[in-house]
Amino acid sequence: MTNKAGNETERMTITRIFDAPRELVWKAWTDPKYVMQWWGPKGFTAPVCKMDFRVGGKSLCCMQSPDGQEFWNGVEYHEIVPLEKIVSTMYFADSEGNKVGAEDYGIEHEAIDGACDVTLFEDLGDGRTKLTFIGNEPMESAKNSGQIEGWNQILDKVAAVVAELAQA
Repeated sequence: MTNKAGNETERMTITRIFDAPRELVWKAWTDPKYVMQWWGPKGFTAPVCKMDFRVGGKSLCCMQSPDGQEFWNGVEYHEIVPLEKIVSTMYFADSEGNKVGAEDYGIEHEAIDGACDVTLFEDLGDGRTKLTFIGNEPMESAKNSGQIEGWNQILDKVAAVVAELAQA
């Protein structure tokens, strides 16, 4: 991937190992009733999550800050390989799912032109799963903007959901 200046850019990549089978991690990541439990960083809630999880489908989720501010995100799905891979484009949206700019939420966001988000699910054996999230933001920008910290907090919440599913 190249950035606006035409230079090679390292994409934001976050990896997490879950002590759970891949099917449970996939379920937590793709079922809206579970996504609502983890969407957004620590302290945020997700009062709305509508998912049309299929190639060409779209999702719309709201994350709400502790002070009540709503941030809406849309997702368009481009490729889905069950239990292995999701290729999608995430964007800032209004409550109807219409694309808006990050600046509408007072957020600085530097996306890599033409880059999609990629989520990979790898069965490590022994009931463990490796999830790799590759975002469309440059790694350096993601570090500076708090995206890395936010995604790590989100993955902490995903781990809690997966642990509950594993006990069920």
